[in-house]
Amino acid sequence: MPEIEHDDGVQIDFISGERMEGKTSMEKIRLILDGVHDGNIVVLERGLSPDEESKLIEVTMSEINPDGFSGIEIESFPRSEANDGGFLNRLMGNKESSKLTVIGPANQIKSLHKDDTLISALISRD
Repeated sequence: MPEIEHDDGVQIDFISGERMEGKTSMEKIRLILDGVHDGNIVVLERGLSPDEESKLIEVTMSEINPDGFSGIEIESFPRSEANDGGFLNRLMGNKESSKLTVIGPANQIKSLHKDDTLISALISRD
């Protein structure tokens, strides 16, 4: 992703679903982690599948370094259940649709809160 010069701010990368389409799971994970390693907050329009989220956490854990990378914080909004066809749809293996996902460096996200309609983050640059 192109870097924006910033001295005292926090860069937020909003990644469209179209940009993630066609990428392998590892390509998506690398794109996310490369941004977070640079200290950026990454917002995914469509989020990751449950398997991809698990792999993201697994790869993150392997990259944690006490003198450097401290891990990630992640929150997601699943699509409203009123619109997803319910249990039967999930039982039949239909994919969950779009969900907004926010990912950032654990050492910069001081607070990450989610309720039914809001993800709120308190971010520091230090």
